Amino acid sequence: MATADAEKCVLQGGPEGLPEHIVPVPAPGEDVKVPFRGGYEHFRATSRQWDTPGGRLPVYEWSGRTEAAE
Repeated sequence: MATADAEKCVLQGGPEGLPEHIVPVPAPGEDVKVPFRGGYEHFRATSRQWDTPGGRLPVYEWSGRTEAAE
């Protein structure tokens, strides 16, 4: 099995239609924040990892949404 790719993570959960599920990892301790349909989807790190064709990646799970300020 390939080793972890420290540059990317897998997103789980969130709204249907989210365009990307493998994204860059944020700075340590930060959540992933993805712009989507006029707001932001937030994902938090878990202790899980997911095997992908590119190797084993950390899993970030959907934790909520905020609306973008206009």
